[in-house]
Amino acid sequence: MIKFKHLIYIAIVGTLLYACGSDSNPRVDNFDHEAQAVIDNDSLVVFFKNNYYDEALDSVKPITNGQTSLFDDDKLVTKEVTENDINYKLYYYVNNVGNPNEDKGFPTVMDSVYAKYRGQKIVRRDSLSPDFDKNTTWFSLNGVIRGWTHSLIHFKGGNNVTDNGPINFEDGGKGILFIPSGLAYAKRGTATIAPNSILMFYIELWDFVKDTDDDQDGVPSINEDLDGDGNPRNDDTDENGTPNYIDTDDDGDGILTKEEDRNGDGNPANDFNDPNKPNVPDYLNRDIRVKS
Repeated sequence: MIKFKHLIYIAIVGTLLYACGSDSNPRVDNFDHEAQAVIDNDSLVVFFKNNYYDEALDSVKPITNGQTSLFDDDKLVTKEVTENDINYKLYYYVNNVGNPNEDKGFPTVMDSVYAKYRGQKIVRRDSLSPDFDKNTTWFSLNGVIRGWTHSLIHFKGGNNVTDNGPINFEDGGKGILFIPSGLAYAKRGTATIAPNSILMFYIELWDFVKDTDDDQDGVPSINEDLDGDGNPRNDDTDENGTPNYIDTDDDGDGILTKEEDRNGDGNPANDFNDPNKPNVPDYLNRDIRVKS
């Protein structure tokens, strides 16, 4: 089942990378993303002060009778996030962190997750749009808007309680994400979301694939973050334009990474056979070509 999920995910990643490929005629971006981040945060603060979480309805509602605002609610968490040198404030509301019996911990920014969600746009300080999207599906935290990536890692999965019926989970992570436009679709927008829209998502995290390995090379994608900046997407050992986490031959020596596992334990990252580079694993060392 896990391998099947990975195959689906690899196909999705390939499509996303093709769709988001570089522009052969790049234009100068004169949009002030930093100023927009400030505008979005001001709008979110106003929204929080005028709305509250209605537990009975499991919904965010305008304050009508002295309810505790989201702004003053201890369950609302603020997170500082930097993307493309712009500082953002991301917010998420924690109904339940999640507590599976077999505790896999929290997913990483590169893991594949199984979640239920529905999204709305924050229109005014006391107004939300109808749902623009809702689904229950597998997806990669590396392949979605960055607000999702940086939020879902703070929730855990749940327990599979399926009994000869539809797949179902209980006690999973549950919350609400409040995402500034710069961590969503920014000035681009989509067919259904206007540029610079602030988004809100109700989410339930049901499960995830611990140590997701996107290219199936034996090295978890999160561990292909060689420079240690928390972002494996910018690590490309052989400088071929394909980051290591989706490169089946990380050092470009003609031998697949998964085959540079001389000790045969399924982990190429602990094979060191070059005395001149004792701290460089074989799969990242072009000077040594050792197959398992």
